[in-house]
This record gives sequence, structure tokens and C-alpha cells, in this order.
Amino acid sequence: LFRSGGMVHPFFDRRQRRAPVEYPHPSLEPILKRTLGVPLFQEQLLRIAMVAAGFTGGEAEELRRAMGCKRSSERMAAIEQRLRDGMTERGIVGEAQEQIVRSITSFALYGFPESHAASFALIAYASCWLKAHHPAAFLCALLNAWPMGFYHPATLVKDAERHGTPPLPIDVNRSGWGCRVEACRSTGARPSSTASPGLGVRLGMRFVRGLRASAGDVIEREAAKGAFSSPRDLVRRCPLRENELTALAHAGALGSLDLTRRAALWQVAAASKDLGPLYDTLDDGSASPLSEMSRFEETVSDYATTEMTAGPHLIAYYRAALKRHAVLSAAELDRCRDGDVVRMGGAVVVRQRPGTAKGFVFLSLEDETGMAQAIVRPDLFRESRALIVASPGLVVEGRLQKTDGTLSVKAE
Repeated sequence: LFRSGGMVHPFFDRRQRRAPVEYPHPSLEPILKRTLGVPLFQEQLLRIAMVAAGFTGGEAEELRRAMGCKRSSERMAAIEQRLRDGMTERGIVGEAQEQIVRSITSFALYGFPESHAASFALIAYASCWLKAHHPAAFLCALLNAWPMGFYHPATLVKDAERHGTPPLPIDVNRSGWGCRVEACRSTGARPSSTASPGLGVRLGMRFVRGLRASAGDVIEREAAKGAFSSPRDLVRRCPLRENELTALAHAGALGSLDLTRRAALWQVAAASKDLGPLYDTLDDGSASPLSEMSRFEETVSDYATTEMTAGPHLIAYYRAALKRHAVLSAAELDRCRDGDVVRMGGAVVVRQRPGTAKGFVFLSLEDETGMAQAIVRPDLFRESRALIVASPGLVVEGRLQKTDGTLSVKAE
């Protein structure tokens, strides 16, 4: 929303000394000097209205209320004429007046008092520090706090994996109900230079769809007493429903019992039936007649049962086909030049259509190498709305924009 007032680029260009610091009017320099000529805080806007337009304390309070009234653009529009009249009386006209009015009216859509902004900034800074220095603990905390936050757990897990924190699969002998930080062998990913090496996150059983929390707690307690040796041992020690056993087997959570997923499905189906004491004297289930899952089928099963995977990203299975159509990965986009016409594709993890973006739609696409953003014009969105809204994955062609480390494609 900060973009709505045209504040983003001027502030960061000035912050990085790529542009000079300028003020709409010399009288505003004492107010805006600390923020490089760009109003960032609500208090600055109130002072601007009083200095540039002669607002009284009461009028400034009315302006403050308008800024806090559900981000009311309507109330701001009603105040605009009084701002203009006051500035004209003081000789502030033309582009200077337009710039001040634009700053004040658009500020109502994104602005905060300085104390609120500082509180958010502290949270953002602390989160960045934790992610950089303690990535496993940070990921574990985010997953255990779900549902909250901007990104789905599937995206959080893959982002952490790309940065050197491996996710460890759900397992009845190793997982708790929640996620845990666990020592593990290093992966091929490059960890942060400040992060503790050799730590991963064991995914929790809370993400197995259809598994009750009470059932997960029983599994966790029993596993702490001694590892489960077979599906029959799991059934004997834990009061699980048949659908819960099936979900655990589908999710690969019986891997530590030396069972493939189809073998696990076969054995839990037999173990969940009460066949009497004679059955308990037999060896554990016979060999499964079911064909084994492929790696792709295992990944699909992960998403079906837990909505995430500790295995390969789904897009990795399509990479060869995408290459044949000249579709670049996010990592390959980074090696392209600004302005190149490119094709990129991936799973759609975020769709945004901010009310202040004049109808533009922003898509975040994720593949096995990272994320990139696509920017869709209003007319193109209208033409392809059903495709964009309903598709779990998209290929987008357009011109690449590279700005301060961010990648975006203006969709054509």
C-alpha cells in the first residue's frame, strides 16, 4: 500500500543515495528532514497540514481521525479542499501543492503513527534476525503457530530447505504432534553463514489431515516409551481409527518401520481389523500385492495428506517439459538481464489484488529453485480471470524487471 502514494522509490533511492533529498516546499524541511523528504509517519502529516495549510489543532485532529477511520479515502477527499485553500493562501501552489495533497490523501491508505510503525519494524527486524541466525528454530516456531502469517507451510518449508534447513518427514517414531528441531545430516543446500549447521525440522503429526490431536498425543507418548516395531504394534498400543492409520501410511509416516507406503497401507488395513487372538500369533502382514508408488506419486500423496512435502518440489518433476518450452526457473531468471523477454512458471502461492493498485494483480510463483513475481495488467486479468484464479500453476511470459534483488515479470 506504500506504493499508492508514490513513496516507495523516492524513499529507497534517497536512502541508498541514488537520488537527492528534496522537499515539496522549504517550510517542510524541518518536518521531513529525518525521513529524507518523504512523509512516513502520521505525526508528520499532521504537522505538514498545520504548517503548509494553516490547519488548527482541531482540524489536525479531524485529519488524524480520517486517517484512522477504516482508512477512509472518502473522508480524506472531504478534507482535501480545505488543504488546497490553506496552501493557496500561503503561496504553495502548482506541483508543490499537488505533491503535498497527494502525500496526505494517499497516506490515509497506509500510514501509521510513529509508535506503531516502530513496533512493526521491531517485529520485522527480530524476525529477520532469527531467520538468519536460527533458521531451524524460526521455521519450527512458524509451523507450530500455524494458522498465522502470510505464507502457507508448504512454502515456508521449501524456502527453509533452499536456505540450508532441511525438513524431516513425519514419522510415528520420531515426530511429535508439533514440529521439533532435530540434528540431521547436512543437505546440499547452502546454509546461512551465521546459522547453526546440522539442524533440521522434524515435521509434526498435526499436519496429517484427519488425524485427531488426541491420537497424535497418544502416538507421541507411546513412542517415547519405546519405538513401534510394526503396524500391528502401533495398533495395539494406540487407539487409532482406521482412517487415521490409512492417513499415516499415505503420508509416509511409517517409514521407520522399514515399510514403503503401499506396503504400509496393506499392513495397516490388516492390522486395523480385529481378527482375534489367533491373528496376534501370526507374523506381521504378508507381502503387499500393490505396485509401489513412484517418487512423483509419493510427492502427490504428501500434498494430499499433509499439504506439504519433505521430498522434491512438485515443479521439479515438470522441469524437463518446461525446459522444452523455454520456461526458465526462478534461479535462471536471476541470471537474465533487466528488460529481457522471458517465460517463467511455477505453483501459484500468492494472488494479490490490492485496492490501491489500480486493478493490477500480483502473483507469486514458486518452483524448486525459488520464487518470482508476475505483474498482471487489469485488461489481461479480465481476459484470463478464470485461468489466473483457478489454476494451481501458471506459465507467464513477459518482460523481466530486476530491482534491488527482486524479480518480477510484466505479464503479456
